[in-house]
Amino acid sequence: MTDPAPPSPPADPAPEVTLRGGSLGWRPVAPQLATVRLLVLAAVLVLPLLATVLVALLVTGWVWLGTAALLVVSLWSAWVIRRQVSAISWVELDEEIVIRKGRLFRSLVSVPYGRLQYVDIQSGPLARGFGIASCEIHTASPESGGSLPGLPTAEAEALRARLAARGEAQRAGL
Repeated sequence: MTDPAPPSPPADPAPEVTLRGGSLGWRPVAPQLATVRLLVLAAVLVLPLLATVLVALLVTGWVWLGTAALLVVSLWSAWVIRRQVSAISWVELDEEIVIRKGRLFRSLVSVPYGRLQYVDIQSGPLARGFGIASCEIHTASPESGGSLPGLPTAEAEALRARLAARGEAQRAGL
């Protein structure tokens, strides 16, 4: 009588995708995204800040409180922008692309390649000046797509090509 064969080791489990990261090779977005967002913040706040300083100098000193409040809001917004940008990351897996965002309110978007309809790349004049673009992933359902801001332009174009090829291959295999 022969001994039964020992059980075979389990197959490698699929990588675990979690909000905290896990062991996957998460890729961050370009740090230039923070610079672009900070420049937009400065452009939005410079006129109100100048207006409060002017009114404080010409009309009443009480408006310095408004100036101080605007400065506090500006500093807090700059801190939030830096934290938000550093929390955006993504990873390409065998069957899907996963995008992770947020520190306090975290979100994890997983888009299977077979559900992709098209991938859109956008880059405004300020983003182009810093060499970055946004990659928008569209599926049949508007709620199931994802966006990946702040990729270097060459990487965004390469990602679009890879996603389109994988989506086509997945749909052909259905």
